[in-house]
Amino acid sequence: MNLRPTPRQRRSVTALLLLSVALAGGCKELPGTPGASDPSGDAGMGSTGPTSPAPGDPSATPGASATPGAPGTSPDPSTSTAPPTSVGGWVAVDPAAQAAATAAFFARKPKPVTGNPVKVPEFNVGCTTSHHNSDDPIVLPKLAGASHNHTFWGNKSTNANSTAESLRAATATTCNSPQDHSAYWVPTMYQNGKVVDPDEVTVYYGSRLKDPSKTQPFPFGLRMIVGNAKNQVDTPDKQGNHFWCAGIGGEVGRSADKTFPVCAKTAHIVRQITFPDCWDGKHLDSPDHKAHMANGDHTGACPKSHPVPVPSVSFVISYPLSANTDGITLASGTSFSMHADFFNAWEDDALAARVRNCLDQGVKCNSAGNF
Repeated sequence: MNLRPTPRQRRSVTALLLLSVALAGGCKELPGTPGASDPSGDAGMGSTGPTSPAPGDPSATPGASATPGAPGTSPDPSTSTAPPTSVGGWVAVDPAAQAAATAAFFARKPKPVTGNPVKVPEFNVGCTTSHHNSDDPIVLPKLAGASHNHTFWGNKSTNANSTAESLRAATATTCNSPQDHSAYWVPTMYQNGKVVDPDEVTVYYGSRLKDPSKTQPFPFGLRMIVGNAKNQVDTPDKQGNHFWCAGIGGEVGRSADKTFPVCAKTAHIVRQITFPDCWDGKHLDSPDHKAHMANGDHTGACPKSHPVPVPSVSFVISYPLSANTDGITLASGTSFSMHADFFNAWEDDALAARVRNCLDQGVKCNSAGNF
């Protein structure tokens, strides 16, 4: 009897071993464990939750999870830094290229402020839902369908295979700033198993630091996550649920499970999610997708560990729900598991102009970057 494996058997064993290694870095949770997170303990991954948008569901985008990202192209060498290197989940920028980009940015002369803009360092982009899929190109790159379901806006090509280059090359976006090729996503919301899409999303870019004048653009390809899909219960101080009512009448009660507000008929359920605005200056990503970023310290400045002020990204998401908020869940579990992902693919000059003119001068601009 011949017990030696055939070449085909050896190839099958090798494929299984490679799949096991890939899944060990961030596998899809078993059914029945809503909200469980990846081994790093980070957000952006969990159970599949309620069913993904079904074929024929008007909220689903046909082929969204199967359509590969746009073919990558080489970024403009005059504005982009050198290709990053990745070691153990830390994705490093080229120090010399980043230093040159920083120097060029601060050598840029700000546009003189005209009119009487609000003295708030901020600009924004307005967006609508693009598509849904069970992909996460930050936590589970190249593993299509391995995540819980996400609702995406911004870059229409976003899927498990997305890279900074593919996002930059794809020009179709659901945001109102065509130079913004970035990808944005959150876990899909359901009510009694049916998808509830946001009716409006505004992404604010601002600064919460005491002195915003040293804020500089994110490097191309920076990605980050805020929140945690593992969180399934409220915090001890009962501040873990940040869904609220926006509009005339505001909150008039609580849902049956007390986790969501009940809004007046003239108001909507809203969630705001804010990312850190201090960067370590060295990495586009980190093993938990958070460690390369930090919030300002008690003095209102960036900590020494993360000394580079960058725009504070904030999602303000409005859902068309008011009086009836019973039966709401997220694809990652309960409302307390809400988290958000940002993958920067702005055109360099467009982002630099907005940061230099608006944030650094401490004034509010519109989506076009104008006062």
